[in-house]
Amino acid sequence: MFGDESTAARWDLVAEAWGPGPPPLWRLHSDAVNARLIERWIPGPVGSVLKTDLFDELASPGLYPVLRSRASEVVGIDISPETRGAAAARHPGLGTEVASVVELPFDDASFDAAVSNSTLDHLPGREEVAAALAELARVLRPGGRLLITLDNPLNPLIAARNALPAETARRLRGVPFGAGWTCGPRRLRAMLRESGFEVAQETAIMHAPRVAVAALDRRRPWRRDSARVVARLLEAERLERWPSRYLTGHFVAALGLRSQP
Repeated sequence: MFGDESTAARWDLVAEAWGPGPPPLWRLHSDAVNARLIERWIPGPVGSVLKTDLFDELASPGLYPVLRSRASEVVGIDISPETRGAAAARHPGLGTEVASVVELPFDDASFDAAVSNSTLDHLPGREEVAAALAELARVLRPGGRLLITLDNPLNPLIAARNALPAETARRLRGVPFGAGWTCGPRRLRAMLRESGFEVAQETAIMHAPRVAVAALDRRRPWRRDSARVVARLLEAERLERWPSRYLTGHFVAALGLRSQP
């Protein structure tokens, strides 16, 4: 089960393997795309925000800065003690807990918003994803916002990768972890409604092909002007306006509003 000691140990190894050093280009690009979505869908100010994993804040500045700019309190969980510790060291103002998203250590109606960017798509199956959504609904106040993203299985590159053996797919991802269960926008919409959310917005994000970002990453001169390079990559987000967005976006995204009890 996701959340047991063996899973935590595997993610501890991921945290150790990541190591110190400047973040790669794909991390800066990912943070920029997700920060833009937060600015659109969690306009603020809000009281408290829950973030459902802390890998972003381990590997780069992450999303804490944009969340803290619109919330009075930001709390993050992670199943890995190593990841939690690294994120807390980078951002002393960030509240952190070692916990699983399928069993949150918080009282009912504790948060005004939650951000779950590519957390639930590391869970092993639909049952675990449904359990996590139920937990997120439980800890959100009525009217609270859930911003969620998952791997997009409608993107041909993602679909092809998911059809490969797990180890091959992991190497192609260029990151020290694999993928779990995911779903497209229609099923995500249905699961959010089943869990007690009204779906206010849905889209697909991160349209710059990861293979292109990886190729740029191998060209070290980009670091001299990283802001300009990331800005150029963000131009691909214009594809979100097209009817074909679910074929080009690497992630499906939805904004759920916690229904009144």
